[in-house]
Amino acid sequence: MKISVICFSLTGQETAERLIQGLRERGIETLLGKKSRYLPDSISEDLQSWTGKQFSQADGIVFIGACGIAVRSIAPFIQNKKKDPAVLVADECGKFVISLLSGHLGGANELADLAADILGAVPVVTTATDLHGRFAVDVFAKKNQCSIVHMKAAKEVSAALLAGESVGFYSEFPWEGELPAGLVLCDRNGEPVQNEEKTALSFGRGEKEKKRMPHKPRTGIAVSIYKDALPFASTVSLIPPVVAVGMGCKKGTDEEKLASALAKCEERLLLYREAICCLASISLKKEEPGLLALAEKLGLSFLTFTEQELKEVPGEFTGSSFVKSVTGVDNVCERSAVLASGQGRLLENKVCREGVTTAAAEKRWRIRFE
Repeated sequence: MKISVICFSLTGQETAERLIQGLRERGIETLLGKKSRYLPDSISEDLQSWTGKQFSQADGIVFIGACGIAVRSIAPFIQNKKKDPAVLVADECGKFVISLLSGHLGGANELADLAADILGAVPVVTTATDLHGRFAVDVFAKKNQCSIVHMKAAKEVSAALLAGESVGFYSEFPWEGELPAGLVLCDRNGEPVQNEEKTALSFGRGEKEKKRMPHKPRTGIAVSIYKDALPFASTVSLIPPVVAVGMGCKKGTDEEKLASALAKCEERLLLYREAICCLASISLKKEEPGLLALAEKLGLSFLTFTEQELKEVPGEFTGSSFVKSVTGVDNVCERSAVLASGQGRLLENKVCREGVTTAAAEKRWRIRFE
């Protein structure tokens, strides 16, 4: 994590230095900027240019000064809550720390609490779910390293919980902990599941009402890797990165063919792209330009395994005498997918298309409720 701090006065500099010291003691990388003719080493560039750089380079920005300065500085660079960094404002005396932008996904609320603790200040958080102690689906997604699809539905989830309505919860994965208040366990059709221990009904109702099955929720959450998992009229999809795609190809296969084969794999399985965590192959392919370029373009790790490692993977695989004569192992894509997924289950066996083979395997993974 990298946090950039900027101040505008001598008093603000003292507060900034205290904050930076506390952040560094917690292992957080920091950058200090100063913008004033009265401060040594003041940045020469204008404040908006400095802010623009930090928006793309830092995980969080802390303005030590007036809110108006921060608002005017960040305004041209705000995109959306999935991309914006955390932005805080602390007064120059260090009495208050305000979570200004990207409170949940960007982590500004947590950073505000941390900064306030370091400075002995009062954290100011204005997001409604935090104020009312309600479940926040975007915070939950971030802590479980899930991507969010259908952000409009995420807002509807928060609105429903704040209104005291039940929100559906469907998951293809097991979980640890208890469902938060307001979430109702549902099946893939969005129908409430008759399991009182796993169903959390709503805020402080009587015991008799808790035992009664709720109506099918209109709004809900689906933790799934599949695009057709839409149990509710308004479904926010949370996608964990748990699918390893094993790939094999002829030497010199271009990135375009590899990308096409991967896209076809996603289409056949109805997979979200966000569900893919890595590409995998045999060590012979560790320098294959097309595979390296595809992994870099998609922001995925590219894992390779030796012939012996692949041979030792337990299970039944689609063998090929030709592949074995070339690589020394009867199947590359299936074995590498299973190995990269930590001995997970195969979602799709080998498919060959235009000289490219693909297979997909899913990691064992759990949700965690705090």
